Amino acid sequence: MSDPSILAQQANDPTFDDVWEEITWRGLVQVSTDQEALRTLLTGAPITYYCGFDPTAASLHLGNLVQLLLMRRLQLAGHHPLGLVGGSTGLIGDPRPTAERTLNTPEVVNEWVGYLQAQVTRFLSAEGDNAVTLVNNLDWTAPLSAIDFLRDIGKYYRVGTMLKKDAVSARLNSDAGISYTEFSYQVLQGMDFLELYRSYGCVLQTGGSDQWGNLTSGTDLIHRAEGTSVHAIGTPLITNTDGTKFGKSEGNAVWLDPALTSPYAMYQFWLNTDDADVIDRLKVFTFLSRAQIEALAEAVATEPFKREAQRTLAFEVTSLVHGVTATDAAIQATQALFGQGELADLDPATLEAALRALPNTTTLPNAQVMQLLVDTGLTKSLGEARRAIGQGGVYLNNVKVTDEAATVEGSVLAGGVAVLRRGKKTLAGVFVE
Repeated sequence: MSDPSILAQQANDPTFDDVWEEITWRGLVQVSTDQEALRTLLTGAPITYYCGFDPTAASLHLGNLVQLLLMRRLQLAGHHPLGLVGGSTGLIGDPRPTAERTLNTPEVVNEWVGYLQAQVTRFLSAEGDNAVTLVNNLDWTAPLSAIDFLRDIGKYYRVGTMLKKDAVSARLNSDAGISYTEFSYQVLQGMDFLELYRSYGCVLQTGGSDQWGNLTSGTDLIHRAEGTSVHAIGTPLITNTDGTKFGKSEGNAVWLDPALTSPYAMYQFWLNTDDADVIDRLKVFTFLSRAQIEALAEAVATEPFKREAQRTLAFEVTSLVHGVTATDAAIQATQALFGQGELADLDPATLEAALRALPNTTTLPNAQVMQLLVDTGLTKSLGEARRAIGQGGVYLNNVKVTDEAATVEGSVLAGGVAVLRRGKKTLAGVFVE
């Protein structure tokens, strides 16, 4: 759970003349409607804006955090956020590039709506004149009949235009094709913007640039139905310098729910950011000032071995998501795991979560360390394990193992765990039954 004091301490950087200048400096605008009109809009009287989150999982992830922090920056500038969790669109899911989504049951989607609404309110203030308002698109789509939908909304859409949307065209050219269900997703999202425009005076939608077709579906619909212009901002997809998708490893997202991604695992994720990526991450994911970030950029250039920028990034984002107390525990665990603190002093739950994030194995109390090295992947064979022990490079709970016949018995920590290390940096967890 995030620390409420973190939310209270956030502020937009006074270095910038306006919030538009700040979000563009931070690299948060990949594509948008008319930029001069947007600057005028965001520097004028408070407006209402929204971003939508579909409950296609039980938690939001780091990609969603980009949107939440952009929404927070706009809220700090005095604008009024609407946090839409799509109880309706979540039943369908926007088209993926390769294949149809697996449709979840209404009961599961409804449960996930509650989870995501709670996460949204952790990052957007519920106090003041521009407190966040939560909305659910099931409220206006469920009462709508198919005939009403086709007559009142469908008449504004041209199939030729819909076919040109990137997500649709990609699927049309794939072996999987696209169902009418997912093809219609853009109409539902466009209808959301129209409903929020009519009910709340909402004039701006934000989202990832890969959602641009869906974002402009709403702006086009409002222009046709209401004869007025509204706006959209598409944030860049965050990728690493090697081109890999940010926040995912072998298909596993970095989740905001601590039960799915522990504070320790999140802290380590940020700590391992490449030098080439860390300054861009600080701009997007922290509320540090321009001066602070430029100082960290200088540190990366002159003393990269100190990894000051990575440590700052890891602390700031993990604190924002999970609170300072959980972050401090993650730092303590990090230090103890690498021999710079007492493992026995760690909270057992924090230590267990840290070890679950590492290669690990479950074993019996009399298991040999040599076999555990193989079972956890720290060595490829018993022969390699024997040589590693002989060379003095194996540690059990930060104590050097010198006996090839050593077992884990007598070295089990509270919670039934042990920490196996090879060399200075290669760790694994042992869970003793």
